[in-house]
Amino acid sequence: MKVKFSYLEEQFKNPEPIFKDIKKLVKSGDFTLGKEVFEFEKQFAKLCQTKYAVGVGTGTDAIRLSLIALNVGSGDEVITVPNTFYSTVEAIVTAGAKPVFVDADDDYNINPNLIEKAITKKTKAILPVHLYGCPAKIPEIIKIANKHNLLIIEDACQAINSAINKKKAGSFGITGCFSLHPLKGINVWGDGGIITTNSQEVRDKLYMLRNNGLKNRDECAIYSYNCRLDTLQAIVALHVIKDIDWITNKRIENAKFYDEELSKFSQILIPERARNVKQVYHTYVVKAENRDELYNFLLKSEIEAKIHYPVPLHLQEASKYLNYKKGDFPKTEEQVKSIITLPAHQHLKKGQLEYVVKKIKEFYK
Repeated sequence: MKVKFSYLEEQFKNPEPIFKDIKKLVKSGDFTLGKEVFEFEKQFAKLCQTKYAVGVGTGTDAIRLSLIALNVGSGDEVITVPNTFYSTVEAIVTAGAKPVFVDADDDYNINPNLIEKAITKKTKAILPVHLYGCPAKIPEIIKIANKHNLLIIEDACQAINSAINKKKAGSFGITGCFSLHPLKGINVWGDGGIITTNSQEVRDKLYMLRNNGLKNRDECAIYSYNCRLDTLQAIVALHVIKDIDWITNKRIENAKFYDEELSKFSQILIPERARNVKQVYHTYVVKAENRDELYNFLLKSEIEAKIHYPVPLHLQEASKYLNYKKGDFPKTEEQVKSIITLPAHQHLKKGQLEYVVKKIKEFYK
C-alpha cells in the first residue's frame, strides 16, 4: 500500500470546471488583476473574519509587503522563531530588517515567556508563525506587543481556517500572511499568496506595493514590486475555497485518528491539543524515538513521511551573520532531532491511516 504525502492528483482529478472558467478568462484577456482576484479577496477576507484581503504573488510576498507597508525595514528588528520555513526569515531580511529568534514551546510555536527578553530599542514587530497549522499563543503575544508598542504580523501561511476561541488566524495582527502554494489548505496551480487586514490604509498601501507602486495607470507613488496574484490562480482558488471546511474537517478527523492510535505508543509524543484552538493540521507532526530509523522504515514501506524542518534557521549558512550558535535555542534543537511528519491530508482513506499506524507498531515491535 502506498501512502502519499501529496494529494494533488486526487484533488484535481476532474479539472474540467476550472478549465471552463479559464477558457472564459482567455477570451476576456483579463489576465492581470481581473475580477476573479477581487472576488477571491472578498471571499478570503470573509473566511478570515477581516474587512480586507489583498492577493499577492506568494506567501513570502505577503510577509515582505506587510513589513514594508508598516514601515519595518533598515535598522529595525523583528522577533520570530528559528524552526519555521526559510521564507519567514527571508521576507524579514529582504525587507531590510534583522530577524531576532526566540525559542519554541512544546507546541512548536514561539514561546511567549521568552519574547520580552529578546526585545530591544530596535524591535519594531513580532512575527509569530502558526506552525503546522496550529495557531501560536496570540492572546499572550498581543499583551506583550501592546506593552512595548510593537506591531504583530501573523505568518499564517500554514494555518488557513485555524482559530483561537473561534477567532480566525490572520485576524489578530495588523496583517495576516497566507500562502496558496500547491500543498496549502487553499491551493493554486503554482504560487500565490494573500494578506488579510482590518485597516483600509494598510489595504490601500498593499494594493500599490503589489502593483509597481502605482496609484493608477499613469501615476507611480512609490517604486515597489510586481507581485500580484494572477487572475488564473484566483480562478483556481475560487474553486478550492468552496471546499475549505471539508478540507479542514477531514484533516482534523485524520489527525484525531492518529492521536488516538499513536497515544498508545510510549515512543511517540503527541503535543498537547488546546481545547480552545482549532488546529488545521497543515502537517501532522509528532516526536518519535529513533526518528531517523523510523523515517527510513516508513519510506521503505511506501509511506511518504517528511521532516519539517531538520535544520533550524539559526544554524543555516545564510544566518551566519546573525552570530547565533548551536545551543542558543535548546527546545528547537531538541525538537528537530525527533519530529516526524505523517501524511494526514484530506484524500487519505481509513485503510491508509491504519496502514501507517500498523507500520509504526511493526517498527517499535
